[in-house]
Amino acid sequence: MLTLVLILAALCAIQLIYYVISKVQPNKDYAPIGNRIKTWWGMVFIFCLATLFNSVVSLISLMVLTFFALKEYFSMIKSRKADRRLFLWAYLSIPLQFYWIYIEWYGMFIVFIPVYVFLLLPLPRMINKGTVGFLRSVSSTQWGLMLMVFGLSHLAYFQFATPEYGAGLVLFLVVLTQLNDVVHHLASIYFGKRKVVPTANPYLTWEGFACAFVVTTAVSYLIYPYLTPLTPIFGIFSGMLISLSGFIGSLTVSVLKRDLLIGDDGKFEALKKSYLSRVDSLTYTSPVLFHVIRYFFDFM
Repeated sequence: MLTLVLILAALCAIQLIYYVISKVQPNKDYAPIGNRIKTWWGMVFIFCLATLFNSVVSLISLMVLTFFALKEYFSMIKSRKADRRLFLWAYLSIPLQFYWIYIEWYGMFIVFIPVYVFLLLPLPRMINKGTVGFLRSVSSTQWGLMLMVFGLSHLAYFQFATPEYGAGLVLFLVVLTQLNDVVHHLASIYFGKRKVVPTANPYLTWEGFACAFVVTTAVSYLIYPYLTPLTPIFGIFSGMLISLSGFIGSLTVSVLKRDLLIGDDGKFEALKKSYLSRVDSLTYTSPVLFHVIRYFFDFM
């Protein structure tokens, strides 16, 4: 309970600082940070549900999050009428994926989307729908399922894989992932020079990555004793891992969005405030940290 109170107090302070800075320096683009703070409030709310009530409530909340993230992803795809049946089957895989989590069937959870959905998803697109645009529609749908459903669903499995430490590990993961994104953004604004992919995301710079890597690793070492049962070495290693995988996640989703929305800059700008832009890093950090911890520690 004390940890929860401290987190809420820190989040209120961050919200106040963001409000003041955005008013004092209106010429700088702090909108992505504001979106991240909204995500923090949402994830803390889910953490409260999991801690104070029941992990099933948290499971349902995260399932809804994956649905909206996948829905926004599909809104970027220039789909044809023949693709609607494909999208429907993709949506139907969400409750099944989370059902495997609920019954703690790890074997099916880990292969359902990468194997079974991958193999069977093309069928509704092939039957009586022709071959035009087949590869693009099927592959883009599978990409969405892997990132928005399979990747994010690992957040829910933490609490079922280790009921004692799950909620703390989720909070640890989310705090460091979002902190990494915010520090990267701020460092890029103030002294970022060399952009990684300027055509896709102007906020991703090598200077920002270096700064975020150092800060995330340091904060990970400071907070891991309070939220996780990890060892000191893994307290440091986890921060490094989250920073690196979060950077790759942001980079990948940024390029993916730009590719899907070529020629539609208005929609690209609108999606900066979407669920997808808030959870892009989590699609990578969640499965990476989950499987590393599961491999090295018995409590998972």
